[in-house]
Amino acid sequence: MSAIAIPKGETGGGLHSFPADRPLRLDSGALLSPLEIAYKTYGTLNADKSNAVLVCHALTGDQHAASPHPVTGKPGWWDRVIGAGLPLDPERYFIIATNVIGGCMGSTGPASLNPATGEPYALSFPVITIADMVRAQAMLIEALGIETLFAVVGGSMGGMQVLQWAADYPEKLFSAICIAAAARHSAQNIAFHEVGRQAIMADPDWRAGAYQLAGVRPEKGLAVARMAAHITYLSEPALQRKFGRELQRDGLSWGFDADFQVESYLRHQGASFVDRFDANSYLYITRALDYFDLGARCGGVLAECFAKARHVRFCVLSFSSDWLYSTAESRDIVRALNAAGCRASFAEIETDKGHDAFFLDEPVLDSALRGFLASAADKRGLA
Repeated sequence: MSAIAIPKGETGGGLHSFPADRPLRLDSGALLSPLEIAYKTYGTLNADKSNAVLVCHALTGDQHAASPHPVTGKPGWWDRVIGAGLPLDPERYFIIATNVIGGCMGSTGPASLNPATGEPYALSFPVITIADMVRAQAMLIEALGIETLFAVVGGSMGGMQVLQWAADYPEKLFSAICIAAAARHSAQNIAFHEVGRQAIMADPDWRAGAYQLAGVRPEKGLAVARMAAHITYLSEPALQRKFGRELQRDGLSWGFDADFQVESYLRHQGASFVDRFDANSYLYITRALDYFDLGARCGGVLAECFAKARHVRFCVLSFSSDWLYSTAESRDIVRALNAAGCRASFAEIETDKGHDAFFLDEPVLDSALRGFLASAADKRGLA
């Protein structure tokens, strides 16, 4: 396939379609075809195509990493890291952000039309994995005519994609940055996801996944799922600092309205989320996270997954107050990289902001990213 014409200027991208004769083979054995991948780019690819950076998003993210979201109008989810003078500067790097398969912002997912029926896939969409998401990204990178990525970077589920890239496509990587992630999903995390999925499926408007055909949406169930998940993204000190036991108004309601500010905050998070995210996508992507266990393919020995990635420069970052993907899990990744003979930098960033710290104003994270990228760029010979 001929390479896609690379857009010039600050932003580009769009929707790339792979025809029926180029299906995506999934871990389940199913074939996904035709396949569409939505993506955004920032900056310009240099002459030797050596400055490309792939940014991988977390569970509810998308390709709009540093540009306004078309549904909500809000700034990009990582516009504090991607931009002029920031760690990922489009003046220096060609930054690519994709919407994962199974998502709901343009890439093929359960809301897409099934060519066999002409109706939305809904629950006929095949179950996907993190490896499937990365396999689709690799197809796009090849279509862009890029042989080697200067870096692949991501936090949370994005960090899991980074690890999967290093295991499956080490020959296509120069460096890798994994932030606030783990090499496998814990029982606690699976439990939280199951609560969210059950909330969605208990909503009468879910209609066994066929709500699009019925012209409804399981908004209440999806909002509750988001509320439960959002608690895991914060830390107890952060919740206490931001809300404590402060009331929404003078006095108690003596009922079940949102008396406390933290209740109102969670309700707002749930209500705003349903405007931009698809309920079935939430089911599929959380299941992909639950299935993630990188070391399982190597007999449980994580180091063996990185045996062919000794040339890749790794940076692993964690947050001290992150209880969703703890520092201990990041240390397990670093130990595996060291055992495989890989070069790995590691830092635990002291913060009380919890798992979501990589989205927030965290100067130490910025410094770590700048330092690692500058060193890798020097070794790569990027001007």
